[in-house]
Amino acid sequence: MNYLEALSRRYSVKKFNKKIIPQEKLHNILESGKLSASSQGLQPYKVFIVQTEEMKQKLIPAFYNPSQISTCSHLIVIISKKTLDENYINGYFRHISEVRETTLENLELFRKSINQHINQKTQDEILNWAEKQSYIVLANLMYAAAIEDIDTCPMEGFRQDIIEDILNINPETEKVTVTLALGYRSEEDHFQHMKKVRKPNEKLFKFI
Repeated sequence: MNYLEALSRRYSVKKFNKKIIPQEKLHNILESGKLSASSQGLQPYKVFIVQTEEMKQKLIPAFYNPSQISTCSHLIVIISKKTLDENYINGYFRHISEVRETTLENLELFRKSINQHINQKTQDEILNWAEKQSYIVLANLMYAAAIEDIDTCPMEGFRQDIIEDILNINPETEKVTVTLALGYRSEEDHFQHMKKVRKPNEKLFKFI
């Protein structure tokens, strides 16, 4: 199955069949999220993978349409940062130094650029920017899942406060941005038989 076939087959599953995703496929999907493009490489987010039945049951009340949560194999929760403090930046540059085997001094110009980028933004602007990065991760996860023949459903319809409480998220510094259920479609989900509806090319694309 090539990538266009995988994306054509993909749809937002309303009910999964509770079958568990093989570990290798899950690893590949998560690696695609790890490799997502990220502005200046800062990755202003973190990703929770909910895999135990106990934790999924705890999270069900947070969702307005809980059928996906109660039947999926795994639930991914993407958390965006509202602030990037000095400790975060320091850790980022130490990691670059280790991976690329260079000194912190050699990275000083890049660090000044990062600091300027961060310091000129308000907290709301940082969150808006971080959430855009988080949605790039979401897209990569969905695409990789489609290639792996794993079904998904992205979800924004949830109670922030409940998820924050269960996952111990600090609402002062972080926000639950979006969630993604992973698994295998149920035969009972009739949405899988509906034709995909998208704008025709002439209305979507403009060549200039």
